[in-house]
Amino acid sequence: MKKVIALIAVILALASCTKKQDPFEWSKNRVGHLTSDMKVYQLDSIYANDSIVRAVKGDEFSNGANLIEIFEKGGAHLLTLTPNQALDSTATIENIIIRDERFTTIKGITKSSSFKDINAAYKINSVDNMIDDAVIWVNDENFYFSISKDKLPTDVKFDINASIEKTMIPDDTKPQYLFVSW
Repeated sequence: MKKVIALIAVILALASCTKKQDPFEWSKNRVGHLTSDMKVYQLDSIYANDSIVRAVKGDEFSNGANLIEIFEKGGAHLLTLTPNQALDSTATIENIIIRDERFTTIKGITKSSSFKDINAAYKINSVDNMIDDAVIWVNDENFYFSISKDKLPTDVKFDINASIEKTMIPDDTKPQYLFVSW
């Protein structure tokens, strides 16, 4: 009888430990249901209730990267995925652009977070000056984001060689794009 009660207690403990994966949770090795080791062919089962738009064979040469777009059935654009190998169903996902504001990091950062929020939650490693935007690298994480240079002072807005310091970025600036790179 004691063995049966102990077995039931173990089963209940294991059952209570199982947590359903939040489809919008974003961490270092996971974006929703995607993990860094998942293959392209697994997308059909992961997003069975959503729409997947893949590049047409031959587009990888004219359009550059072999992008895979994920949309909810209602039309919301969730993610843009780039496999590490074009048109290979066994390839893994190399880069992700987070399109939907519901994706949230463990520290509460979303696409609609301000630079002040991101800077408070994560340590900013560096800021790269690009042609139209600035790319902000987050230290010890696998994500980075871009902001429009329109938000920056004039002396760095038009000079691609100018150094951008994080103190030059207004606190209320929102990211244009959030990238996850595995």
